[in-house]
Amino acid sequence: MSKITDPIADYLTRLRNAILAKHKVVDIPASNIKKEITKLLKEKGYILNYKFEDDVNYQGNIKIALKYHPETKVNAIKKLERISKPGLRQYCDTTNIPRVLNGLGVAILSTSRGIVSDKEARELNVGGEVLCYVY
Repeated sequence: MSKITDPIADYLTRLRNAILAKHKVVDIPASNIKKEITKLLKEKGYILNYKFEDDVNYQGNIKIALKYHPETKVNAIKKLERISKPGLRQYCDTTNIPRVLNGLGVAILSTSRGIVSDKEARELNVGGEVLCYVY
């Protein structure tokens, strides 16, 4: 079994693939950072619900219920884009926190205050590593 070098990219790819395959639920191996990103996605309305299962294996699982429009069956997430990669980390300070789609999307940042959205980072006046864009 190969070791995943970028677990956040793997997380985003699993979500992307589940959306393309029109799945209702997706299982993802858990980690603390993935749990925080999942909570943020729920808070911002991109996913329907989530459940952390710690009894499945050593690290646990995250079950994510994807959100679709009732009539058109279009997913709430249009694009998931990884920004900071292990080979090239992308950081921002408080003055240049990115705005995704002029405020319609969300930039997820890893800061000294934890995993926060771009809006929260501006309110807390903290910069950090730009993990991904969601819109």
